[in-house]
Amino acid sequence: MKTIKYMLLMLGVFVFHQTKAQAVNAVFSPVLHAYLSVEKALVDDDGKAANQQAAEMVKAVQQLNTDKLEAAQKGAWTNYSEKLRFNAQHISESKSIEHQREHFAALSDAVFMLLKNFKPDVTVYREYCPMKKQYWINASAKIQNPYYGKKMQDCGKVTATIKGTAL
Repeated sequence: MKTIKYMLLMLGVFVFHQTKAQAVNAVFSPVLHAYLSVEKALVDDDGKAANQQAAEMVKAVQQLNTDKLEAAQKGAWTNYSEKLRFNAQHISESKSIEHQREHFAALSDAVFMLLKNFKPDVTVYREYCPMKKQYWINASAKIQNPYYGKKMQDCGKVTATIKGTAL
């Protein structure tokens, strides 16, 4: 009987911690999904859509509630949130898709660093463009290069897979 009670207690603790972790990681989801929308706009060579999606990312960064974050996540957020906001802001204001892509490289690096502390709700892939010597995050393992768009859409390779929490 003691064994059953102990197992139920441990199961309850496990479920509590899993639920809390998923809730904390879900706080980052709007930022990640806005980033993925910017990435898609650049793949499509659509600077205006990149402007709009980057503006949404700026809002998501500004609205992230840090009260629910664990200490390591709060530290990472403190280190990288301004880089996210700064580069997304530049993408949202730029009329030059090449300038947008320059800021996208720094934006991608900051998102990757945050993904080390926030488990994404969806599986994402870190991909590398050998021509630009830059990385980006993609929701698909299929290469869709945001640095060259339609000109060289399949240039690159997957370098890491970051498993999401959604089944």
